Amino acid sequence: MNEEISIADEVKSHPAWHRLENQREWYSKKGALNQKRYKGLKLAQIVLAAAIPIIALLPIPNTKYFVAIFGALIAILEGTQQLYQFHTLWTEYRSTAECLKHEKYLFLSLIGPYRELNQDEALLLLAERIEDHISKEHAKWIDTSKKAVPKVSQPGKTA
Repeated sequence: MNEEISIADEVKSHPAWHRLENQREWYSKKGALNQKRYKGLKLAQIVLAAAIPIIALLPIPNTKYFVAIFGALIAILEGTQQLYQFHTLWTEYRSTAECLKHEKYLFLSLIGPYRELNQDEALLLLAERIEDHISKEHAKWIDTSKKAVPKVSQPGKTA
């Protein structure tokens, strides 16, 4: 049974609530998308890797070309995963979505940091905590992006 939680109109119309719901949905969708991409790449790699020994044993001409192409495709798929970091993004976005969901229920229940606050104070704190979660995720994303793409040194400059 899915019961709807009663939320005051003042809360629903507050920018902090809109930001919370927007970002929670965004992180959830992006997490699911990156999960799908990661699993798709890994499944393709598994299928190609499993096909190589089978193809090598088949009595068909030029099997070496199929083996070479499949091996190259596996390398391309793994390189794509390393470049775009789908697994890392999936787990980090999913984690942020769960943090925002947790924050939502703390706020709605007026527990944790929201205990004993009036509605205006609680909304102000909600806005600050949402932005804190999002800025931490953004900082992790920048760090991950920098690690995924190696620095190219410019001629005449040292790193």
